[in-house]
Amino acid sequence: MSVNTSHTPDGRGVLLYQGEIILLFSQNVNVELEANPNPVFCDKKYHGYIYLTSHRVIFINTKSGGNLRSFSMPFFCMRNVKLEQPVFGANYMKGTAIAQPNGNYQGDLVWKITFPKGGCIHFGQALLRANDTAGQFVRYDVPPPYEAPSAGYREMPPSYYYQGNYQGYNYTGNVFTDVPTNVYVYDQPPPYPGIDGFNNQQQQNGPPGNPPYPANGNPPYPPGTNPPYPAGNAPPYPAGNTHPNPNGMYPPLHQSPSAPPSEPPPAYEAPPLPPKA
Repeated sequence: MSVNTSHTPDGRGVLLYQGEIILLFSQNVNVELEANPNPVFCDKKYHGYIYLTSHRVIFINTKSGGNLRSFSMPFFCMRNVKLEQPVFGANYMKGTAIAQPNGNYQGDLVWKITFPKGGCIHFGQALLRANDTAGQFVRYDVPPPYEAPSAGYREMPPSYYYQGNYQGYNYTGNVFTDVPTNVYVYDQPPPYPGIDGFNNQQQQNGPPGNPPYPANGNPPYPPGTNPPYPAGNAPPYPAGNTHPNPNGMYPPLHQSPSAPPSEPPPAYEAPPLPPKA
């Protein structure tokens, strides 16, 4: 688990790795945290957004005040995850998160998540399924240190990072209909596998999107000027040709043979007459 590592500098956006997919999103959750004494956790109750991704759970705090802006729980940092359905009171998810070295926190943290508008059971089932699937690829007795991405990030459209129906399983279940926005993606894959192992982060390249911001969040070009096109995204054109080769950037097209150029038919020539007898 790492603290205050998954939000943009203005606190309005969430940061994902390249190839990380949002499976489920809700913008109305309550979170209670029991943590060791730490200036970040000056409160015990928070409200905000929650993201279940292919690699972790991310919470973005929207409650004003306080020092906690976000926290990230990779699946390998979770212990004792349970879906509780009490006879009296709302259903809730609970578990323990183990801090990663260099993650701005030390020790364990007990968390509890409730959903004021419902959906806790579906979220819990989806989380347990994703957690078990990711655990088939790697398990850590001690979480590896948190490594801050060194690459820049860019804003991406929902079609790139949001897939409720993933690998044949409908994580949203028509329960969570909110579509996440203000999502920024690093030009760097996750340092650990997710529910698809390492395959998805190698295949998911996505569209070029907007020019990347550096990891510090500052724009890479002066204000008021047009951003340069990201290097390496556009393939070079062949010399002497004003159009890109369709067989290079795109799959070859299946085309029918073209008809010969339209020309007038040749003049008719009568055969010679036979000689007179």
